[in-house]
Amino acid sequence: MSDEEHHFESKADAGASKTYPQQAGTVRKNGYIVIKGRPCKVVEVSTSKTGKHGHAKCHFVAIDIFNGKKLEDIVPSSHNCDVPHVNRTDYQLIDISEDGFVSLLTENGSTKDDLRLPTDENMLSQIKDGFAEGKDLVLSVMSAMGEEQICALKDIGPKN
Repeated sequence: MSDEEHHFESKADAGASKTYPQQAGTVRKNGYIVIKGRPCKVVEVSTSKTGKHGHAKCHFVAIDIFNGKKLEDIVPSSHNCDVPHVNRTDYQLIDISEDGFVSLLTENGSTKDDLRLPTDENMLSQIKDGFAEGKDLVLSVMSAMGEEQICALKDIGPKN
């Protein structure tokens, strides 16, 4: 054995997988699925009958949870497909910076400053107007597969 030290460049995260396998036949409407590497919410599932060569097929129509694009996929129902781990977390809005980032208060009292304002015009104006009026806003942040986006907001009353 040599006395050299080995240096590994770590390109992996803590090992928590971004997805988990689930049999295609058990994925239901309003569930989540990965299509073309994007986390999607299933809006329609149709299953074809088994054919001459044996596999029933599931036809998924789903909408990307981050950009709203419609994607489709056909998978044999006995095969596994990837399902993303989707988390939804609520944060209190502290500040909006000029460059379009929000400053959020986490549960443990620290701040989260790496989220952009949503591109959806309606929600963007609701957040900006509510903040300008001094309302206490709670933003729901959806995260899946290493991406995060503000997906909803709640008004919990005026700031004291």
